[in-house]
Amino acid sequence: METARTPEQSGSSPPPGDAAPPRRSLAPDLARGVMLLVIATAHAHMFAQMSGAPGGGIADAWDRIATGTMALFADLRGYPMFAALFGYGLARIHRRRTEQGQDWPRTRRLLRRRGLWMAAFGAVHAVLLFFGDILAVYGVLALVFTGALRLSDRGLLRAAWAALAVVTASLLAFGLALPAGAKPEIPEGVTAELFFRLSMWPFLLVFMLFATAFPFLVGMWAGRRRLLERPGPYLPLLRRTAAIGVPVAVAGGLPQALVLTGAWTPPSLPVAALVSTLHQVSGFAGGFGYAALIALAAARISARGPGPVTTALAALGRRSLTFYLLQSVAWAALFASYGFGLEVSTAAGVAIGAAVWAVTVALAGLMHRAGMSGPAETALRRLAYGPSGRAD
Repeated sequence: METARTPEQSGSSPPPGDAAPPRRSLAPDLARGVMLLVIATAHAHMFAQMSGAPGGGIADAWDRIATGTMALFADLRGYPMFAALFGYGLARIHRRRTEQGQDWPRTRRLLRRRGLWMAAFGAVHAVLLFFGDILAVYGVLALVFTGALRLSDRGLLRAAWAALAVVTASLLAFGLALPAGAKPEIPEGVTAELFFRLSMWPFLLVFMLFATAFPFLVGMWAGRRRLLERPGPYLPLLRRTAAIGVPVAVAGGLPQALVLTGAWTPPSLPVAALVSTLHQVSGFAGGFGYAALIALAAARISARGPGPVTTALAALGRRSLTFYLLQSVAWAALFASYGFGLEVSTAAGVAIGAAVWAVTVALAGLMHRAGMSGPAETALRRLAYGPSGRAD
């Protein structure tokens, strides 16, 4: 299941809701705008699988192609990039406030206040709309790991590798503890779905905290080096990351794609657990690879000036919190039993996700031309920074 958000914006791009700087780097906004397509298709695909359509939404070759493609390129490949951007944004806020002469205790209070409000946003989101919320995860990460900004580079990377080891072991244990292919079933009715979300969310929150710490800490490290704002010195690193990360994600997702499309059945539970773990861990490489690819593209686009499509995508990324939440409104309207209650094939689900994303690109472009900020970003800024909505 893909969750994500949305997670950091700004000049070097802080998370959704950070105070907007005078100038913004194109790469983080463009990355979030493009990755919201991954999030939208992954979520809509998931709802199609859970909708009650015959065969779990897989009825023909198109459904198998859609399911296999999502396993290789989208499922569990978008949220690591958003988590890295979130960590990148926290490092940027720390650096900017340090340059302004703010002391560490004051900066720490600000970052934790933002984290607390993001967690609150996520809790409301989970209760009202979507059990797979990621906002609260990012909020808790900010509360728990703000102190990591004070670590040395070596200490930060050691913490990241330790987090990777923990999540890998946790995924294997989780896979061994559950029956292969087990999936939650969403009940029907407003009250029943509310209790379903309330019961699922705490477990997913803890699970995603483990799964998100590694890319989050790597993003902090990248933020210190301003990889996205000043990619020039790091172009070889970005090229290697893109050339290695995306193929690793595809190769790591291939066994899971074969399982999900019915082309192969793991011979035992340990093998199934290993396949599932490989799928998710390789998704970290995919998230980093996607971010590097987009950073390279943004560097070339910035040199000649963005066109209308790039501008709209960046506008979407700049308002990623607002449109992440709007996607959840769309899923509730389309798939919930108290909405249209759609039961569709997985191929149709992917198409629906892409269509919802396309609408949000158009809306973001209109908001950009009108000079409108995202309402969710505005609310988070004011709650975190006070009535002015700006860092003090």
